[in-house]
Amino acid sequence: MIIDFHTHTFPENLAGRAIGKLAKSARSLNYLDGTAGALQRSMREAGVDYSLLLPVVTRPGQQEEINRIAVETNRSGVRTGLLSFGGIHPENEDYRHILQELAGRGVKGVKIHPVFQRTPIDDIRYQRIIACASENDMIVLTHAGYDIGFPGEDYASVSRIETMLDIVKPEKFVLAHMGGWECWQEVEERIVGRNVWLDTAFSLLPIEPAPGTARTPEEDPPLPRSRFLRMVEKHGAERILFGTDSPWSEQKEMIALIRQSGLDAVQQEAVLGGNAAQLLSLGQGVGDSR
Repeated sequence: MIIDFHTHTFPENLAGRAIGKLAKSARSLNYLDGTAGALQRSMREAGVDYSLLLPVVTRPGQQEEINRIAVETNRSGVRTGLLSFGGIHPENEDYRHILQELAGRGVKGVKIHPVFQRTPIDDIRYQRIIACASENDMIVLTHAGYDIGFPGEDYASVSRIETMLDIVKPEKFVLAHMGGWECWQEVEERIVGRNVWLDTAFSLLPIEPAPGTARTPEEDPPLPRSRFLRMVEKHGAERILFGTDSPWSEQKEMIALIRQSGLDAVQQEAVLGGNAAQLLSLGQGVGDSR
């Protein structure tokens, strides 16, 4: 089984505008148009069984509609191959109710994005949300490290992540982008080995520039393969999750990279899907039947 633990889609009436804005700010090529249909076509071509959608609540009032769609997506997840986390904003004062309701409806986790939500990961509001998610046996996945569209902003820096982990000690916590985009030396020194999962999204391949931009390969180099293998060895392959950040990376190309990375066959199967299936408890209340 192959599970892409880190993907994004947008409603069809918003996808073009949203993807265009993000591609411009990041100067990064989008491989898909951001719709669910395009992602499903990519999944069929690449042999992906499930893709996990990670919505981001950028304003407190958005969470109700985003979470309604997440619940609906999961109801048909076995048939469509699309699963979804919920969303929450640090300014949602009713965070306990939101998380309890999501858990009661079978949503396995929530996505937070300190950069887009303009709140440091070690802020007390995130601490409360992450602790409450643990109380409800929910996964929290966060953007980690710098963000390509907001250079130098440290809302999710390794030092802030480390502070939050020391205080909260979450049970099911996933750091995107191999623990911290463009902070991989710090991740290896300070995060690897802790009780967290790392996903591979937007970390292992060179960034393709968006048409008309002046991005060069030297600007944001990917995580070197040698460091990736060393991090996997130190952290444990059982705590690494395959993610692409689709539509910003190609699923088929990312799978080939994992297959050719130097991981052994057992490690590959764990990273590509086994770990995610276990973390998500697939088969236990996910969607309907085919």
